[in-house]
Amino acid sequence: MNSPEQPLPTFDEVLLCTPQTTAEQVGLFLRRCLIPCRGGEKIYTMLYADELSYDVSCRAEELFQHLQRYNSSYRLIILCNCERENSYLPSAFSHYKVHMIPQRSRAEIQQYLQHHFRVAQPSNSAASVFKEHTCVGIVSSKRAGMGK
Repeated sequence: MNSPEQPLPTFDEVLLCTPQTTAEQVGLFLRRCLIPCRGGEKIYTMLYADELSYDVSCRAEELFQHLQRYNSSYRLIILCNCERENSYLPSAFSHYKVHMIPQRSRAEIQQYLQHHFRVAQPSNSAASVFKEHTCVGIVSSKRAGMGK
């Protein structure tokens, strides 16, 4: 995010974990991250790794320990809910833990995202509904179930 021209992460750089995420999915993701190839300087991110089941987390840690030997310059970020930091995977990687404080203001982050999610020709697009013709928007309400 150092410049507006830096791209957003691609689909292969992010794994959104849920309790239904399989060991195979995590394994493929870790292989992409840890096996050296001509992919450039990608930053891989596992979101909500604390949601993984115990078995999947154990297998992920084992695979990580095995593959880490092949690449010492990997770039992996594991994001977890701080309320669930005692689940298996966050505990296993706790010695790498870094508490992060955003280095950019909220306005700068929003401007960066608006730049990347803006639709060039919003004529017949759902983007015409959202602010500044972006293709992504969040609809929320203080009252649940109010027809969002």
